[in-house]
Amino acid sequence: MSAEQTEREELTHPKGVWEHRDEVQILDVREQYEWDAGRIEAAVHVPLNDVMGGAGEFDESKPVVVVCRSGNRSELAALMLRARGLEAYNLEGGMEAWEQEKLPYGAPGGGPGRVA
Repeated sequence: MSAEQTEREELTHPKGVWEHRDEVQILDVREQYEWDAGRIEAAVHVPLNDVMGGAGEFDESKPVVVVCRSGNRSELAALMLRARGLEAYNLEGGMEAWEQEKLPYGAPGGGPGRVA
């Protein structure tokens, strides 16, 4: 497996995204109440319905990693973004997997986050 393939594989797993967080755009497609409960720092929030409607502006030079609670909605959004010509990856297991890996995330105002 090439280094590029390895990096791409890492972008589907929480620890890989964390390690490459400065090199990617993180798109959170959950609903507002889920976003308000807890989010990955530097993530951008665009709910799935809005992504499906064409919303969201992204830097085409950086991969987009898409996250939801469990990985189902984000898979759909990643497919849509790839159809638009972007390099997009689904964060497998979503915020649930992120939390299981004990990676940092928080609520607005700096408080502890929770997965809703």
